[in-house]
Amino acid sequence: MEDFLRFVSSRYSIRSYDSEKQVEQEKLLRVLEAARFAPSAANRQPWKIMVVTSVPVLEKLHLAYPAPWFAKANTVLIVKGDISQAWTRNRDGYNSINSDLAILMTHILLAAHAEGLSTCWIEAFDKEMLCEALSLKETEVVCAMTPIGYHPEGEKLIRPKSRKELDEIVEWM
Repeated sequence: MEDFLRFVSSRYSIRSYDSEKQVEQEKLLRVLEAARFAPSAANRQPWKIMVVTSVPVLEKLHLAYPAPWFAKANTVLIVKGDISQAWTRNRDGYNSINSDLAILMTHILLAAHAEGLSTCWIEAFDKEMLCEALSLKETEVVCAMTPIGYHPEGEKLIRPKSRKELDEIVEWM
């Protein structure tokens, strides 16, 4: 368990990417394979992972999220799902799509970290621009996207993490 705690505490959201260095296909496939095992409500797996490397599509993504550091990423993973395929609770109509996609994205981020790759969970995109750029169907939603790649050599990577103490986030009943 100590190894796992050390592993998860060493993962950071990285906002700097080496635009010249491509992610090796084997590493990317292992990340995607790990994501495939993410749990979902009723095992519906109502998702797709879009792997974007096409320059024209990346440029559209950069318009939807115009951070200068994001424009340097040469590979972006987008987690999208179909609301109509997700599990819905009969009692109140709750749809599990956002939970399912968040779990999938978490698997992606941790698998990428295990491969020595950098990522950053992004939700602050312009929804309409992103939907248009990806030609999403009416029932499809994007939970998040992440650049995936390498941090430029020589740039500072590690910074102090600020986390609440357990007694601030846990309620014992």
